[in-house]
Amino acid sequence: MISGTTWVPRGFAAEFPTQYELDDGELDRISKLAQLRLDDALEDLEHAHEDEASEVEEDFEKRDGEEDTFVIDVNADEKMKEEVESVEPKTQAVDIDDDLKEYDLENYDAETATADGSLSMFSNIQSLAYYRSTDEDPYIVLPKGKDGQQIDDIDEEEREELQILDTDSLLLVTKTEDNLSHMEVYVYEESEANLYVHHDILLPSFPLCVEWLDVRVGRTRTADNQQGNFAAIGTFEPTIEIWNLDVIDEMYPDAILGNTSPNNEVMLDEEPMVKTKKGKKKKAKKIHSKQKANDKFHVDAVLALSSNRLHRNLLASGSADKTIKLWDLSTLNCARSYAFHDDKVCSLAWHPEEGTVLLTGSYDRTVVASDMRLPDTQYRRWAVDTDVESAKWDSHDTNYFYVSTEGGRVYYFDARNASSSLAKAKPVWTLQAHDSEVSTFDVNKHIKGLIATGSTDQQVKLWNVSPTGPSMITTRDMGVGKVFSVSWLPDKDSARTLAVGGSNGVVQVWNTKTNGSVRMAADDEDIEDEDDEEEA
Repeated sequence: MISGTTWVPRGFAAEFPTQYELDDGELDRISKLAQLRLDDALEDLEHAHEDEASEVEEDFEKRDGEEDTFVIDVNADEKMKEEVESVEPKTQAVDIDDDLKEYDLENYDAETATADGSLSMFSNIQSLAYYRSTDEDPYIVLPKGKDGQQIDDIDEEEREELQILDTDSLLLVTKTEDNLSHMEVYVYEESEANLYVHHDILLPSFPLCVEWLDVRVGRTRTADNQQGNFAAIGTFEPTIEIWNLDVIDEMYPDAILGNTSPNNEVMLDEEPMVKTKKGKKKKAKKIHSKQKANDKFHVDAVLALSSNRLHRNLLASGSADKTIKLWDLSTLNCARSYAFHDDKVCSLAWHPEEGTVLLTGSYDRTVVASDMRLPDTQYRRWAVDTDVESAKWDSHDTNYFYVSTEGGRVYYFDARNASSSLAKAKPVWTLQAHDSEVSTFDVNKHIKGLIATGSTDQQVKLWNVSPTGPSMITTRDMGVGKVFSVSWLPDKDSARTLAVGGSNGVVQVWNTKTNGSVRMAADDEDIEDEDDEEEA
């Protein structure tokens, strides 16, 4: 199944992604990151060996005093030899054609003796001619580059296949297949409607969310906050992995946010001594206890991520531990922790204009908007009928936001009309968009009023939101099964391109411009230019 999709805007990906190199510095970095897991694994192995030895020792103790009688057959070896000889095939003479006798095929596998009488595999190597360098061999001709260095045709061909053009769009897809989880990086060539996998990244656990980052993180970070091309991934693990999308075949993430100890467990410093049945003393296994929610890291699955486009070093994460963490990507540490909700936090969205305001949605059937500079007791809250699935700001009028729910509804709230009583905080309008849960939706940032919703009823619907309310433009079964992710391409000249992923493990890209109803509902004149808006 496909659990998440997100686009990478054009111009951020490297034209020629580099191959991963495991040098001494990288090996040292990986060793430090993995040391805790290695130590724990070795300790578990030691305890397993001790338990096994103890069981064997106890088994021997039970057999003390018991006498076992064995009958030994002194002729067993002779009988076995006769049985083997009776079934062993006898070699038969084979007539060899006269034309083949000159090649002495009967002794083809026989090794010739060297000068000292010993046999050697390469005893006839004296008859072979070889050169120290391929430059000296007249029979090997390789093409040379401008600098005179030889170029391998195969390497050059692979380099061209990995090339990403300025007109290409990257699509990140988190996928699980046969209990193997990974993120596939697709390249979409819009002019030819061609979608293919460029490379993929293996993940340690089932992926739940993915967020693109435009800043360098970890070992490639620069002091001037240089532009980057990275992906943050949340899984059933309580940590967040950050991968460099411009590196192929990378073995380990560039950074990990959170507690990296195995199973997110804490071990007691002191190891008590226990007695075995024979009275000997040995160390007891370390006692593990699950962490409680804290201000430093998550202790349960990471369900939602949101990158701040105005303050690029900030990343927000929501977890099944009911907390929201604010991460500083420059230090890779948790800057603040918030507890707005009474249940799992499943959706996050930074305000597109006010970089300190965060919108959060939870399974406690509430949505919260809060200024992250204020204490976590000061926030605005709204209620919906069932569990929240997703929440997003209206990028065309940032005083409003959308909420989709498990009951198949989409709500449209005015963020200015919050009330101390949840019953009084009414939405501007409510839409019964699908018969089952609206598992995903996305707001088109370039075409005002155009939103897409996806549901577990396997339908994708496009809506036109006007001042009088929403109206459906078209509906379509994309053949992806239950729809878990829809995402509009963020580039202005491809604003009508929609990526869809679902339970069948298939991702589809829908150019909605080919649909007549979509063209009528949103003409090219409706596409807003962000630069023009800023100048105005």
